[in-house]
Amino acid sequence: MIPSSIELQHGNLPDHPGVYFYYSDAGKILYVGKATSLKRRVSSYFTKAHDRRIEELVRRIARIDYIETPTVIEALVLEANQIKALMPKYNILQRDDKSFLYLVITNEAYPKPLLMRGHDLKKMRVNPFNTELKGVAKKKFLRVFGPYTSGRSLRMALDLIRKVIPWSDCAPPEITGKNRPCFNAQIGKCAGVCSGTISKQEYRKIIKQLILFFEGKKKQIVRQLKRDMAKAAASLQFENAEQLKRKIFALEHIQDVALVSKEDSELPYVGMPDEAINLMGRIEAYDISNISGTSAVGSMVVFEEGKPAKSQYRKFKIKTVVGPNDVAMMEEVMRRRLRRAQLHPQSWPLPELMVIDGGTPQVNRVQEVLDEMGIQVPIVGLAKGVDRKQDRLVYDRTNEELEKVVRRGKEIFQRARDEAHRFAVRYHRTVRSKTMRGR
Repeated sequence: MIPSSIELQHGNLPDHPGVYFYYSDAGKILYVGKATSLKRRVSSYFTKAHDRRIEELVRRIARIDYIETPTVIEALVLEANQIKALMPKYNILQRDDKSFLYLVITNEAYPKPLLMRGHDLKKMRVNPFNTELKGVAKKKFLRVFGPYTSGRSLRMALDLIRKVIPWSDCAPPEITGKNRPCFNAQIGKCAGVCSGTISKQEYRKIIKQLILFFEGKKKQIVRQLKRDMAKAAASLQFENAEQLKRKIFALEHIQDVALVSKEDSELPYVGMPDEAINLMGRIEAYDISNISGTSAVGSMVVFEEGKPAKSQYRKFKIKTVVGPNDVAMMEEVMRRRLRRAQLHPQSWPLPELMVIDGGTPQVNRVQEVLDEMGIQVPIVGLAKGVDRKQDRLVYDRTNEELEKVVRRGKEIFQRARDEAHRFAVRYHRTVRSKTMRGR
């Protein structure tokens, strides 16, 4: 319950995503934060026990304003832009601007987004709080966005919109000497710089869209795409028009369930460390078991604290795939599992990471499902070798954070994969036995 002494915009708080603003009795901005639900988040400041810093902030609040946003991602973007513009005291308390995380768009032939710390920008003589880039900064970057209070949320947001605005972080053929698509190009998250299938001019249009998105101008992107779609249809380029239509729909219906599931676990505070992928957290592993497509089943096992959490194991009887097609079966299992996460987030929480028994085909298909459903979870495939030492790890090698985790976690991934295989085989034998008895 918010005290009656505090002035509240419109007298209530909506149960929708947005950004909230705390003001002192002198009208000075104290804090800016984002929320998946403005009502739940703001109310939690007055109903839960907090540390000394937040208690001090709460005592000083005299007025609360807010701005609703259509999605959590847009709240994340708006929060960063407002912190840069207003520089509230409690957003930077005990942490100067040098340690914040920023999103920069490089100024090069094929620009790309990068995440940088404030202290790294300072070394490059870039003031991240300047709204207009000048001198050295203008030569190095097209834009600098931030500060962002959560590295994890920013990475999730970037990954969620990359299917709609597919930038490239690879080099063109004239530099690499190769002419084949990278991992992200294969799953529709790279524009094709690596294979030379996109011109600099067309690629710049994609980067312009990315910049507009992080400027909080999603509506402007949609208007331009609708104009392009109308032009394509008028010139009988129906395939292009259909692609633009799908892109518009995806942009207007971003499902940021991953951000929703993570974002409300703690009260936001800039002084808290960024979260990395926690190998001791919830790790899920998946396997398929069948004989020539018959009695097909899938398994999901869960590891927590590096150990099996057997009470959370789940099994799936394949319902939609006929014949031997492990990739399609894995897709069915993943769709059913993720749909349950959307419907029952408490009993089906998303994991820190998913381990897939299989190679590139399985990993690519699972990534397609995640992208389609707007869910961001790192995935690692384990393609079997002749022994455990030769197991091939399949993952997005451009993701530096995932790269570090994979190096540390291979043994856990193998144990989880082996446990998923054991669980799947056991369930397959049960299903097969019942089928044979029924004949």
